[in-house]
Amino acid sequence: MTETLIWTVCLLLATLVPTTIQHKMKRELGKGDSTEWQQLWYSNFEEYQRLTEPSFDNNTVSNVTVQLGGTAFLHCRVRNLGERTISWVRRRDWHILTSGVFTYTNDERFQVLHAEGTDDWTLQIKYLQKRDNGTYECQVSTGTGIMSHFVNLHIVVPEAYIVGSGEHHIDLGSVISLVCMIDKSPQPPQYVFWFHNNRMINYDTARGGISVETESGPKTQSKLTIRDAHDVDSGNYTCSASNTEPASVFVFVSEGDKMAAISRRKSSSGSDVIANFLWFIVVPLVTLAAR
Repeated sequence: MTETLIWTVCLLLATLVPTTIQHKMKRELGKGDSTEWQQLWYSNFEEYQRLTEPSFDNNTVSNVTVQLGGTAFLHCRVRNLGERTISWVRRRDWHILTSGVFTYTNDERFQVLHAEGTDDWTLQIKYLQKRDNGTYECQVSTGTGIMSHFVNLHIVVPEAYIVGSGEHHIDLGSVISLVCMIDKSPQPPQYVFWFHNNRMINYDTARGGISVETESGPKTQSKLTIRDAHDVDSGNYTCSASNTEPASVFVFVSEGDKMAAISRRKSSSGSDVIANFLWFIVVPLVTLAAR
């Protein structure tokens, strides 16, 4: 009998205590403490949303510089993507290039690269053309709208030029020294060849005395040196790099006395022209003024 009474009391307590606690919580909430509970709820919800909503690994605008004809890789890393889809859009014409792993353009140079299980969705553009320059948008749809990451693609055209004027005058027996600069090249050229009248001379062992030194870097520099210059060394010299249009210069090799004579003749010819100008123009004007 006593054991039955104890079990009955335990059951009553198990029923009454939770109910009492619930009523007490309601009274407390009615007194104005509900704000704390709401703040706790929303804080947890925002934390939950932050952990489940997609987010970009880089929230700033990215800039990518690639030379003409090269391959561009535009990276877009998205965490917590879930079942959502990544799309790449070309901003200049709002063309959807890719959606997920599928490509929606006839231009086969475009392709999205994505390894299963990773957050990276990379837009690859091969054989870059000048018209590919511009802004590309990586976007993903969420419950609150569209999230975007922008990538500015800059196409540069490397330039080659030979230091100095278009003509080089060299004394017979002296050294021909030409320097070619490769500018605006994100990547150094694979090679720099020198030509003399359309004949490559980088590895010319028959002539002898020819050396080429190339220093690769942001500004690649290639120096051609030809010792003991002869008349046959006169002509057109061209610097040709793998990623640029060629640059040329003309070299004249002659004896120092001849060069001085040519310079004197040019100077004398110029003086004669000035004298004739004064005689035929100035003198008649003076005569008219005297009248």
